Amino acid sequence: MISFAIILLFLVLLMNYSTSSIDKRNVNVIVDIPTGYSFFKVTEILNQAGLVKNRVFFYSLAIVKRAVRSIRAGEYEFNTSLTPAAMIDKLLHGEIKIHKVIIREDLSMREIAAVLDKEKLINKENFFEVATDEEFLKSLGIEADSVEGYLFPDTYFFDRSMSTRQIMKIMVSQFWKKVTPGMIKRAGEMKLDIHKFVTFASIIGKESGDDAEKPMISAVFHNRLRKRMRLQSDPTAVYDLDSFEGKVLRSHLRRKSPYNTYVIKGLPPGPIANPGVASLKAVLYPAPVNYLYFVSKKDGSHFFSASLAEHKRAINRYRYINNELIQQLKVQEPK
Repeated sequence: MISFAIILLFLVLLMNYSTSSIDKRNVNVIVDIPTGYSFFKVTEILNQAGLVKNRVFFYSLAIVKRAVRSIRAGEYEFNTSLTPAAMIDKLLHGEIKIHKVIIREDLSMREIAAVLDKEKLINKENFFEVATDEEFLKSLGIEADSVEGYLFPDTYFFDRSMSTRQIMKIMVSQFWKKVTPGMIKRAGEMKLDIHKFVTFASIIGKESGDDAEKPMISAVFHNRLRKRMRLQSDPTAVYDLDSFEGKVLRSHLRRKSPYNTYVIKGLPPGPIANPGVASLKAVLYPAPVNYLYFVSKKDGSHFFSASLAEHKRAINRYRYINNELIQQLKVQEPK
């Protein structure tokens, strides 16, 4: 009789415990559950995080709810207003924390890595190792030496249990969804294979963030290529620098690099960024103009010119006769 009373009392206390808030402060607490942890070890982690006040009651409740089994590894976010029963349900359903990640158009692989690293979704060193893994690239349908150019800009939802390979696979899969067979066919008609197509688009994207302007930028580069002129795109001159402080100097324009289109002829060997649809379409449908030059204005837009003389006047007008840029013109038309 006494034993029955004790059991009944325990069950009453357990029921009361299961429906009481962890803490009335209404605070979010994040915990990481490693792979392969038993529910007992999970309980210990929650206890250390201040989410489980009574380990015996919590573990007993888990037994009642048939939750004493392996829990999905990952990052969980619990609000202290939750009841222990609700916490266990969240663990049972594997409701790990999801991170919304916005990858803007025309970011380089290095810039994308910084975004993902900030969210603690990747290890940078591992990211670049995977990004240049030959077998992995082949499995993604990429015939290049890195994933640069194929990480499609979009809004993604990742969790910290995902590997770098999984994240890249999702982003590259989105690229192949957005780059249609029709676009690839059109590029082929312009004598651009998929890699050159993406490379071209990446330069346009780095030159202008204005989608309405991109067909004009594209036209300038198409026209220069037709005339066998160097592209002379500033972003290509600084792409493979270990560090860049934001201002393109004469020394950058003269440096020997396979990507520097002030030095090399034609397109660089690969993309310098990961273009969005607007940049990709701009390659395929350049504006019907004869411009060969452009210079940025104070508002970030560009002034376009068909001749070098007009281009010089535009520089004087829009950049206050910047001596640095006037010197650049000596580099722009190599003999």
